[in-house]
Amino acid sequence: MTRASALSFRHLVFAAFVVVVWGVNFTVIEIALEGFPPILFAALRFALVALCCLVVPRPKVAWRYLVLVGLFTGTGQYALLFLGMAAGMPPGISSLVLQAQVLLTLLVAATALRERPTRRQLLGVSIAVVGLVVVGFNRGGTVPLVALLLVLAAATSWAIGNVCTRAARPDDGFRLTIWSCLVPPVPLFLLSIATEDADRGIAAIADADTTTWLALGYVVVFATILALGVWSTLLGNYPAHKVVPFALLIPVIGIPTGWLVEGDVVTLPMLAGALVVLAGLYFVTTRARVDRAAARNRCLTSSGEVGDQEVPEHGHP
Repeated sequence: MTRASALSFRHLVFAAFVVVVWGVNFTVIEIALEGFPPILFAALRFALVALCCLVVPRPKVAWRYLVLVGLFTGTGQYALLFLGMAAGMPPGISSLVLQAQVLLTLLVAATALRERPTRRQLLGVSIAVVGLVVVGFNRGGTVPLVALLLVLAAATSWAIGNVCTRAARPDDGFRLTIWSCLVPPVPLFLLSIATEDADRGIAAIADADTTTWLALGYVVVFATILALGVWSTLLGNYPAHKVVPFALLIPVIGIPTGWLVEGDVVTLPMLAGALVVLAGLYFVTTRARVDRAAARNRCLTSSGEVGDQEVPEHGHP
């Protein structure tokens, strides 16, 4: 497992890839939901990914983690997100509200895994949240309350799934992603039949045009197999508080993408809020020299030795 104090350059590139793919993904989902009922769309997404289990070996993690990740990261998050978007949550604002998962993940990880962020990281997250609130206040009047609550519930489910992924410590994040996708299809298909009318679902599949199928393909290949696989890899190698704050950048991609493709309104206060988010992320992803020196001094004091020593990760004594 990686023990570095910050993400390596290669992993920073991976994190940037996830941000871009997931930022664009919200607009792609909006396009797909024009052709598919939301729960059926989620079921199709995970069923197609699960087919990869026929050729991809099972990861070396306990079955309980596969089930938990599948239930929270897969079933709960996306069923609630797609329902929220179908209920009127625009793609740009969906990418924003879903990032409540950052704070929720830090809270759950600190409680369950004893992975406590530094004061600097908490300051950065707080600054970023202020930026998100600025953007939210400039869009809040256009969002139905039910849609907002559904996306907040999706953020909660994602946060729990993040911590389950971290606890699993997967040897291969891509394998974990693919095998955890065995869990969502059955409950999602049953929920779709119960709430969306089976005849409507069959008609939607039969009548779907090329654009709708391409949107589904993007969500399956890029947003799930590749981006979620990379995300799981990062969570398997770093504490949650070093990974999840990168998700705060997703609205920075999602909002302008919604504006370009769907015509979502983008105002100057929203852009200012996005810049505040970037400022907050700077504090999260950088480490002040004084913090590093203080941590090293604490390590030397406790050991009684002199010389450079590796400072252990938070939550990993």
